[in-house]
Amino acid sequence: MTNTPFKDLTHPSRRGFLGMTMLTAAGLGLSGLPGAARAQATGQVIVGISQEPTVFNPHLLHIEVDEGIHWAIFDPLFSVEPDGSFAPRLVTEVPSIENGGISEDGTEWKITLKEGVTWHDGTPLTAEDVKFTLELQKDPDFRAARRTGHELIEEITVVSDTELTWKMSSAFAPYMAILSWTFIVPKHAFDGVDPNEAPFNQSPIGTGPYKWDSRAPGDNIQLVAYPDYHGDGASIERIVVKYVPDLTVLYTQFKTGDIDVIALQGISPDHYAEASTLEGKTVQLVPVGTVETLSLNLGNPVLADKAVREALYLGVDKTTILEALYYGLPTPTETYMPQQSFYYNPDLPGHVYDPEAGKALLDEAGWVPGGDGIREKDGQRLSFICSTTAGNHVREQMQQFLQQSWKEMGIEMEISNLPPAVMWADHWMQSQFDMAVAGIIFLTGPDPDTTNYMSTDSINAQGGAGQNTFQVSIPELDELLKKGATTVSPEARKPIYAEIQSMIREELPFLPLFQRNEVRGHLEGLQGYEPNINVRITFWNMQDWSWA
Repeated sequence: MTNTPFKDLTHPSRRGFLGMTMLTAAGLGLSGLPGAARAQATGQVIVGISQEPTVFNPHLLHIEVDEGIHWAIFDPLFSVEPDGSFAPRLVTEVPSIENGGISEDGTEWKITLKEGVTWHDGTPLTAEDVKFTLELQKDPDFRAARRTGHELIEEITVVSDTELTWKMSSAFAPYMAILSWTFIVPKHAFDGVDPNEAPFNQSPIGTGPYKWDSRAPGDNIQLVAYPDYHGDGASIERIVVKYVPDLTVLYTQFKTGDIDVIALQGISPDHYAEASTLEGKTVQLVPVGTVETLSLNLGNPVLADKAVREALYLGVDKTTILEALYYGLPTPTETYMPQQSFYYNPDLPGHVYDPEAGKALLDEAGWVPGGDGIREKDGQRLSFICSTTAGNHVREQMQQFLQQSWKEMGIEMEISNLPPAVMWADHWMQSQFDMAVAGIIFLTGPDPDTTNYMSTDSINAQGGAGQNTFQVSIPELDELLKKGATTVSPEARKPIYAEIQSMIREELPFLPLFQRNEVRGHLEGLQGYEPNINVRITFWNMQDWSWA
């Protein structure tokens, strides 16, 4: 077994305000020439995941499991690497101030596309496709997953088939990282149709190393290598993404060899010790940016009461949960920020397990026990429903433990878990839950901006565009997010994000539990499988996978 460390997101340069280290020369080499001779792809890899991908247009609202398919089928202009640098995908070089791709004030951009890149249907990629993709994010009628940053673009000019320029109303520090997650889609696939309902959304066409082959809903998705890929082509002919919702079954199939790679959600902690001894398998303990949360919907009048949220947190026996259910593998946290980030705030109040203090807080707030022991206030019971992915037995055990702990405080929590495709669709995106056990990667690459998860404009349930499913709306927080995103110097940004973390810890729109250390595994003969903290799923470099 190998233990892969979390890459240190170290102190960035002052000139690197648009990202971490993307303005250096590292990682800017071309990844291959279109049409270059390469060995024919052979064989297949079966990847096991616990959740079913269902959203194949990368710009519609989606969760991280969908991005596994996106990374295989599509390309961004440039990708973010494990060390936080950026590398070309569709461009000849990553734009920077030094090479003239970005103006000194950060408002004017220029890119040059590789020549000879084609979509999977054979149509050439042009700058018009990039223009269409960027403008799609701004379309108020499109159900965009993210408008943050894109809405600042004021003017896009197609100079030629391979050259594009645009102007922004103001510099936006996170935009480099956002672009590294913005997959380019073909304009011609949306001609004359509503982009929300386009056939493309179920049969995607990309420029990536793999193209869409088939889908068996509830079972698997199959992708095949694209022989005319513009970069270093895939060595594996076929990828089968197999959906196994029960984590114990998922692990068993990995152990027996029915799957080659165990990805999302990985090997559950209770199987880690055994997995580490499996012959012919490589098992890695990989710290990731995912923070496990008890996410709260502040649109629920019970959970909108800050005293309730504080009492709930006082009633969480985090130490027992981490040791007994997660075998001590995760790292406890008080924030959404990865602890290895330059912007991590280490000075937040430490969690205290004190149910008696929680009961006193509820008493003071007017929540008094009713005849059955459950507290009431103004005729309303202190009761809510907690949901998560059905089949995740560790989360389910934690729910049962919390249910009993809170009941002793006069708090009623019902449990209603759902299949992943239901749980993370409108139930999550449109804030239809009360409480959800959810692992969330709040950052886009190495950038600390969390506008997409915390600004008032990002509440989908209220007509916004983003993933503020907590429905947190604090004017002071909105202003801090804007200030952080438009501040140039990393040193100047750091105290802003420290204050944001402090505010979130104070308001508790979610109860932070721990930062994940995921247990991932693959057959020893699979080469090129590399963790990347700066993306949300392990498929980011699938074109580099090969069998020894």
